[in-house]
Amino acid sequence: MIRLFALLGVLSISFSAIFVRLSGASPVTAAFFRGLYAIPPLFLVWWSARASDTRSRASRGLGLASGVLLAVDLALWHQSIADIGAGLATVLINTQVLFIGVAAWVLHRERPSRLALVMIPVVLAGVVLISGLGRPDAYGANPAAGVVFAVIAAACYAGFLLIFRASNRDLVPPPGPVLDATIGMTLGALVLAAPFDPHFSLAITWPAHGWLLAMALICQAGGWILIGIALPRLPALESSVILLSQPIGTVTWGWLIFAERMSMIQATGMVVMTIGIATLMVKGTVGNPSSLPDRSGTSRAANPTGHSTY
Repeated sequence: MIRLFALLGVLSISFSAIFVRLSGASPVTAAFFRGLYAIPPLFLVWWSARASDTRSRASRGLGLASGVLLAVDLALWHQSIADIGAGLATVLINTQVLFIGVAAWVLHRERPSRLALVMIPVVLAGVVLISGLGRPDAYGANPAAGVVFAVIAAACYAGFLLIFRASNRDLVPPPGPVLDATIGMTLGALVLAAPFDPHFSLAITWPAHGWLLAMALICQAGGWILIGIALPRLPALESSVILLSQPIGTVTWGWLIFAERMSMIQATGMVVMTIGIATLMVKGTVGNPSSLPDRSGTSRAANPTGHSTY
């Protein structure tokens, strides 16, 4: 059931690129209003169950910090798209799985299983196929800077996922952590507007902001609440692998909504990714799942300190 929540959350956030395209908003403008419009409903949901949010101020600070990292990730990734094209930028941003795999192994002793070490490169190969790297314009006009921006964006995305996961080590209902991260993302987007988005605008227009509102409700609020249920309850690497399925949804919605033609190579990539992700979801990604926290947030592995390993 936890994995189902994660998949439904990824399905929700896979609409993000579609809503941005429909709105016509610039990248940081979209990120800012995605957060701004999501804050009121998230606050109302959190307020109704605030008694169950037992996190410390430090944990809430981690939630805010994770949102700032997400804003940096979005700004750098969109800049990399402008520099190297959407195909290569999509491939590089998904190297977050490598950053998370190493960090989870070092910090949380989540040792990748042998199957994960084999299947993750297969899934990444599927990302390469689905990204459209074979197009003549796939590498953009400024490849050196674009690659740097994309790799830093991937590291920021990995940092966001790890810190957001750590912000809810007590396994409280996810609206609180998602609200904190959304506030951080909104503030971060506002700060990053000037250096990264010359077309940033606070003007409210229609129907553009209707699509941004839909993105806030479906992707930011709904999608991340679902992911927030699963993220602290699954190994970090497994959560990261599940998030790799986002391009599958985005390509599918582009095909259904915009009648974008899906090449045979992209279709092959979708099949490869689906098989790889499904295999890892069934078999698991780590060799020591007993180190995951139980419902109270305490590690099930031997831990003489009595504290969670996260």
